[in-house]
This record gives sequence, C-alpha cells and structure tokens, in this order.
Amino acid sequence: MKTNRAATLFAFASALLLGSATAAQAQVRSYSNAPTATAGNKTDGVRFGIRAGLNVADWSGDAVESVQSLTDLANGAITKQQRPGFHAGAYVSLPLGPRFTIEPGVQYSEKGVIVSGRVPMEQFDFLNAKATGTARMGYIDVPVLAKAYLTRGLYLYAGPQASYLVSGKARVEASVLGFDAYQQDFDVRQYFRELDFGVSGGAGYQFGNGLGLSAGYDYGLSSLDKNNRFDAQNRVIKASLNFSF
Repeated sequence: MKTNRAATLFAFASALLLGSATAAQAQVRSYSNAPTATAGNKTDGVRFGIRAGLNVADWSGDAVESVQSLTDLANGAITKQQRPGFHAGAYVSLPLGPRFTIEPGVQYSEKGVIVSGRVPMEQFDFLNAKATGTARMGYIDVPVLAKAYLTRGLYLYAGPQASYLVSGKARVEASVLGFDAYQQDFDVRQYFRELDFGVSGGAGYQFGNGLGLSAGYDYGLSSLDKNNRFDAQNRVIKASLNFSF
C-alpha cells in the first residue's frame, strides 16, 4: 500500500509537470522577453530542467528544545548537529511575464538530524565512550515556486511545498576508545507522518547557457510525529546546481 502511494505521488508530480507545460504553451507566446527565454527556444520560454545539490538538514520544535536543555544539564555531553544530505529532481519553468515564472517540480530530498553524546563522568573519560543517533529521512518534495527576476539572470523565489516520506531510518552507533562497538539501523517510518507541508524560499542566478545556481531554505510547517508524542519540524538549507533545456 505504501509503495502504491509513492508511485501515485510520482505519477501525480509527472502529470503536474507535463500537464502544466502543455497548458501554458498556448499562453506564453506574448512573453518572449521573459528572462528564461532565448531566441532559439521553440517553446517561447517554457523550459524543462534538472536540479541537484547539497542539503544541510535539521529539526526544530519542542523536541529539539528539550534536547538543547538536556545538553545544558549534561555540560555539553549531548550535542545536536545538522545532517548533511542531497537533493535531486526535475522542474518546468512557466513564464508569466517579462520578470515572473511559475516553477512546479519534483525531487528526492534527504532530511533529518544527528544527536551525539558521551559519558559525562570524569572517571570514565579514559574510555572516550560516545554514542550517536542519526535520523535519516528520505522525502519526495513537490514544490510550486514563484520566481521574480530582479535582473535578467538574478531572481528570488518562494512558494509552498508538499513532501511525502518514502523512507525513515534511525541509526544508532557507539564507540569506545575510538573503536566502533555497536551499530544498528531501525526502521522508524511508521512513527512519522507521511505528508509534510512547508514553504521554500531563496535566490539564484540563471545563465544564458542553461546553467544556474541557487541557495534556499525549506521551512516545515507540519509536526513530524504522527502520534503527537513530540513536536518537531523539518528545516533544510539547500545549495543547488540546475540546467534548463
């Protein structure tokens, strides 16, 4: 059933990309001066593209504040870290005028958080005993972004984003004297909400040859725990490289 839901979301996102482009092509001929258009562009500004880049993910909310309070009580024995990851996907740019475009897309994105700890007792410092817990969450993001061009290449973007959880793993690792003593992965997907809603915003630059660079921030609005045992939301800093055809 969960596999069918993921497949349904992929199909919906693909239909959104293709259907939006088809509907828009009949309307964009009067916008041939859009910043993303080129003289040889046969679709008069409607362009498909691919995007990939790096994520720096974190969680925010009451659950994270509890961890930070525990960090203070443990004199730094417990720390919270951002989790590195990646994102990759496709999009279509639909011009709405000389300086505006709508850009629906679909992409896979890694999110989560890392919590590390050590034994906070001086008599055991010689053991250098540490433990790390990593939430490794994989989502399919479906953003619908509005882009406003400040110059021909420089733009700002913002818009809503729906995300579907396709994988959720918790990795627990322990080490003593610098040697790995324990490592185990747990499937925690069933404890998290399948759908996450948020907003995304940032800035970028699109070159005339199709290449582009952007940086942005995803701000989750939904609580991640479906049983309401803790309150936490996704936060993701993104740096991307894209190419428009």
